[in-house]
Amino acid sequence: MTKLSFNDLVNLRLLLSVDGIGPGKIRNLLKQFRSLHNILSSDYKAITSVEGISTNLAKRIIRSKAAKEDIRNKVDEEIGKLSKLKARIVTAWDSTYPSILKKIYDPPLLLYVIGEFAEQDNYAISVVGTRVPTNYGTIQCERIVEDLAHQNITIISGLARGIDSIAHKTALKNGSRTIAVIGSGLDVIYPPENKKLFNEIAEKGVIISEYPLGTKPDAQNFPKRNRIISGLSLGCVVVETALSGGAMQTAAFALDQNREVFAIPGNLGVRQSEGTNMLIQRGEAKLVHNAEDILVELELKLKPVIGKNIPKPTVELNLFEEKILNSLDGEALQIDNISSLTQLSTSECLVHLLSLEFKGLVKQLPGKMFSRI
Repeated sequence: MTKLSFNDLVNLRLLLSVDGIGPGKIRNLLKQFRSLHNILSSDYKAITSVEGISTNLAKRIIRSKAAKEDIRNKVDEEIGKLSKLKARIVTAWDSTYPSILKKIYDPPLLLYVIGEFAEQDNYAISVVGTRVPTNYGTIQCERIVEDLAHQNITIISGLARGIDSIAHKTALKNGSRTIAVIGSGLDVIYPPENKKLFNEIAEKGVIISEYPLGTKPDAQNFPKRNRIISGLSLGCVVVETALSGGAMQTAAFALDQNREVFAIPGNLGVRQSEGTNMLIQRGEAKLVHNAEDILVELELKLKPVIGKNIPKPTVELNLFEEKILNSLDGEALQIDNISSLTQLSTSECLVHLLSLEFKGLVKQLPGKMFSRI
């Protein structure tokens, strides 16, 4: 269980129960008052002096103190139930809280967890998509997750029907760890047909929820759930999704969190491909054909896990491209210097440098400077 004292846990739950209070506002309050106890012991004037705390919100915080005994009883009862579920509470102050999740904007202060985190989970990739995949989407999801699993990559998804379930099942089938982030309490399995999958993930991976026991899978819970899915991963793969699908939301969170987004292209005119194709068209997601594309893109971030097993892309170069690439052996060079070293005209260099950029071997810097990747 969390290293927070029982009283602090009660105070945290009490603050989180106040309408309009979330992790961000609690952090602002803690900056000024230093402890959860001090927040709830402060008067109206002191609370309203904190950034982001309106007069109405301050009044609700003051009024919430009347419910403290009720919250205390609920937390006490909840701890007992969590024990029976072999679950526990992990807070942002605990060493077991995922370090990668702390780096996102507004990370949850409290998680309900079944299973144990592993070092490997710091190098995870999320796989999300539609609840109604096509045969094509199913095949692509299974193929990519299988290859990622063989590289010891932890697979994260949301335990929903469709692509989520396929991703979890494929990871387990191939001996990889998988983490499910759900939008309900740990004692409310949704969809109900995933009970067996839920139990298998709990045994071999991790189940995470931000919601107290008994919380139903209401629609408003899933956006918050999606930010955790992307926040726990180095990159997010969108397999198939409609334009309004929840996977589009997860991709948006991933972009905001400075995570890489990948999308599998689909056929035109197929609803399940509209979202992925749009992400690629907008330049918000990298088009991927296979797991190798993902691993190469995330090479540096994934090296602690996959080490020497990382696949290297085979890229064919013409004579001029080789000449230019060899000239960029050290620091970045300006186009005129590249032209001088290679004895090619500036216009010829620019044509071949553009080709090298498309092949992922060179990047352009301000001032017509170029360097190797």
